Amino acid sequence: MTARLRFARTRTGAVGLALLCLVVGIAVFGPFFAPHAPDAPIGITLTGPTADAPLGTDFLGRDVLSRVLWGGRSVLGLAGLATLLAYVAGATVGLVAGHARSLLDPVLMRGADVLLSFPALLFLLVLVTGVGTSKATLVIGVAVVQAPLVARIVRAATLEQSVRGFVEAAVARGERASAILRREILPNIAGPIAADAPLRFTYSIILVASVNFLGLGLQPPAADWALIISENRSGFVLNPWVIFVPAALIALLTISANLVGDSIARTLGVSVGARGRT
Repeated sequence: MTARLRFARTRTGAVGLALLCLVVGIAVFGPFFAPHAPDAPIGITLTGPTADAPLGTDFLGRDVLSRVLWGGRSVLGLAGLATLLAYVAGATVGLVAGHARSLLDPVLMRGADVLLSFPALLFLLVLVTGVGTSKATLVIGVAVVQAPLVARIVRAATLEQSVRGFVEAAVARGERASAILRREILPNIAGPIAADAPLRFTYSIILVASVNFLGLGLQPPAADWALIISENRSGFVLNPWVIFVPAALIALLTISANLVGDSIARTLGVSVGARGRT
């Protein structure tokens, strides 16, 4: 078993991975088990659990269980895609900046610092307010605020690898910079990237859920865990399950991803405090 998979043998890693698989399984396969259509009213508004609606109904009389089972795909999909885009952009910048050893390095990193100077949620709110609410805007916005953090981590790891003998030997052989980055450096910085990826994913979930909760992301009648909480917050007293269940699933998703990330970092000997901030 490789070092990157040994985290699953630790107690923290095993618990985190199990919880993560559980929540991801609910998000991915939940719609196949939904007893009702997510946007179809089935009874009186904000009633408690019944035989036909185990989690009760929401403010429009829709089945809470069905909406919860449908609502995870948007959180998981948007956060996952945003994290992937952030790594594509941030890793590219970090690799180039760390290997350049020229004016390009400070130029790229000062640009990243400018983006980091804006509070992430405020940046997203301004973006969606100005450009408009859409899935594409939300994904790109989250990726933009995450990419500078990825670039910092990848640059630091690239600087460390650039002074190794095998990299200097490749430079002496006259290999192209793109080949050196792809074959010599990138495989050797996979550890820090693997340790940081769950943390980036966690922040993406929080940002996506925050924007959706504020009503500036996905719009009704979409089924989304954060949107479900936002729509029904005034009915918490009448049916607390409509708030508690989606909130618990978001919390479990973020906690489990953090547990997995921390376990990977400890297994690989990567400092948790050096994994970036938001």
